[in-house]
Amino acid sequence: MPQSYHARCLWVVLAAAGCGAQGDRTASAADGVATPAAVVQPGIETLLADSIHLVAGRRVALLTNHTGVDREGRSSIDRLHEHPQVELVALFSPEHGIRGAAEAGELVESGRDEATGLPIHSLYGSTRQPTPAMLEGIDVLLYDIQDVGTRYYTYISTMALAMEAAGAAGIPFVVLDRPDPIDGATVQGNVLDPAWSTFVGRYPIPMRYGMTPAEMARMMVGEFGVQVDLAVAPLSGWSRGLRFDQTGLPWIPPSPNMPSLESALHYAGTCLFEGTNVSVGRGTGQAFQQIGAPWLDGAELIRRMREYDLQGVGFEPVSFTPRQPGDGMYGDETVHGVRLTVTGPGYDPVQTAVALLIESRRMAGDRWDWREGHFDRLAGTDALRRGIEQEQGLAAVTATWAAERAAFETLRQRYLIYP
Repeated sequence: MPQSYHARCLWVVLAAAGCGAQGDRTASAADGVATPAAVVQPGIETLLADSIHLVAGRRVALLTNHTGVDREGRSSIDRLHEHPQVELVALFSPEHGIRGAAEAGELVESGRDEATGLPIHSLYGSTRQPTPAMLEGIDVLLYDIQDVGTRYYTYISTMALAMEAAGAAGIPFVVLDRPDPIDGATVQGNVLDPAWSTFVGRYPIPMRYGMTPAEMARMMVGEFGVQVDLAVAPLSGWSRGLRFDQTGLPWIPPSPNMPSLESALHYAGTCLFEGTNVSVGRGTGQAFQQIGAPWLDGAELIRRMREYDLQGVGFEPVSFTPRQPGDGMYGDETVHGVRLTVTGPGYDPVQTAVALLIESRRMAGDRWDWREGHFDRLAGTDALRRGIEQEQGLAAVTATWAAERAAFETLRQRYLIYP
């Protein structure tokens, strides 16, 4: 990948920022293991402290939402708007809107930010990509959104489309980096078949890809044909094995049904159930941590799951009642199923979810229903659904995945920034 002036600046910033301030030892919420508490500085702070030359004297636009904050929880919008060397002129927002309040799939209108008076261009309404008119008069486009590290989550698709538009307009694109909250070391699931490229999966990457937004942006330029002058304001103090609860940064739900890190950890697998008639707990406080349907016997499903001897995950029977679920699944109806908990290292949410799909479909009989098109889009292939329908076991339906992931991990190595 040719390095522009802005790309070369990345390595200067990295050297200045360092990679490992550590503080008191804390326990991980996911596995109860004591680990050093990192002091992680997000990219917005790096930009303003060490890389102001990327924006100084330029008309700046910011693609962000409510997760774009510094360590103290102060909005990146406010920090840029008030900075004497930055002229912030426009905002762009992804799915769920700039405040993160809209439900999944709900279209969001453009508008104006009440605090700053700046125009907000929605990229989840009449268009999903900045138009030439939206970019007129802009000298540099920044990206600052907390992702969840899973292919289905649409923020990286929005980033890719914005990069393409910026490149076509000759506008530099700067990623203000943030952690992969479920860690940047673990890669799980299958690699998307490019024939199934959609907004919930544009590129041949695994379900859980183990990269920060900036690392993914570098891969988009280097491997997937996105042409743009890319720069990065990197994280300081983050390393690949850290989860979000080990960073010292405030967790802000990046969408209405991603209330916690626990939900994000399970989401890489349980999101697949959105392609079925089984609830993933939308409309409850434990979305993606549980699945249920009126006809599902949680105790029996747990009995079957224990035969798989899966690592790092526990199951408990649960009944729950979704209230105004954004997916319309069993609203105000009590459903039954299982709740998942992370119990230790080695947890693979995708393998777990596929086993749950296999067994819950077997238990459902004629009550099972695929949302076929959506399931295949999420899976990035129709092979997973067809294998389950053919009564193939877990090993058979995932047989090719390890080799796919190994090839991806070799490919991604050249785009990684952090140790």
